[in-house]
Amino acid sequence: MEGRPAYWRESSQPLTSLVFVAPMLVVYEAGVLLVDERSARNGAELWLRGWLDQLGFSACLSYFLLPALTCGLLLAWHHTRNEPWRLRWDVLSGMAFESTVLAIGLLLFAQWQQEWIAGLARGTPAATRGAATDSAAALIAYLGAGIYEELLFRLALLPAAVIGLRWCGLDRRTSLAAAIVLTSALFALAHYRLDVPLGAWRLHLPYGDAFAWSSFSFRFLAGVFFASLFAARGFGIAAGSHALYDIFAVLL
Repeated sequence: MEGRPAYWRESSQPLTSLVFVAPMLVVYEAGVLLVDERSARNGAELWLRGWLDQLGFSACLSYFLLPALTCGLLLAWHHTRNEPWRLRWDVLSGMAFESTVLAIGLLLFAQWQQEWIAGLARGTPAATRGAATDSAAALIAYLGAGIYEELLFRLALLPAAVIGLRWCGLDRRTSLAAAIVLTSALFALAHYRLDVPLGAWRLHLPYGDAFAWSSFSFRFLAGVFFASLFAARGFGIAAGSHALYDIFAVLL
């Protein structure tokens, strides 16, 4: 009984999360050098690198800066939480098992949703992922999605949304719930090609699939799932489950 609470606490620590996702980050960054870089990178990462370019960082520097930023944010988060700077290596195997179980659970839910929507539409099940033209590039891209989509939508935007909603007068629990819904909707929309006028602004997303409500509903629920995992289990479990789900979806 003593080991279970210890695992629950230590597996959610930012330092443990960093060590857990580090191999995925290394494999991803090395993998994009071996395949077509544009097809291997995902939309969230391209946005992050584009923002770094707009800040004046060179392409070469931003290539190394984004992985360094990921590591730096997790280390800073660990420091601000006053967590001990120690690591139990046996926790990592438990995190791998937990992420695998959660990814399989989400995959089964995706299959059930496809079959349910297909039954309503009496047609072909709607895909929750775009068709992969190159399996190697797709596997690498989805490995990166597990890291950089969680970095953008959960590690960066979710806490920022909670803080903004708290400033608006909402209590902590309501702010977290509303932030999960808001960031999950943004997460789902980020998978589509959109060009929508918004008054003086324009929402332009050049990457992704054509919009479909069936796949949007799944991606929104998946966003809620990953955001809830992030809030309850930390970055490592959320990123690991995300990456493994995407990879299982390609392989199966």
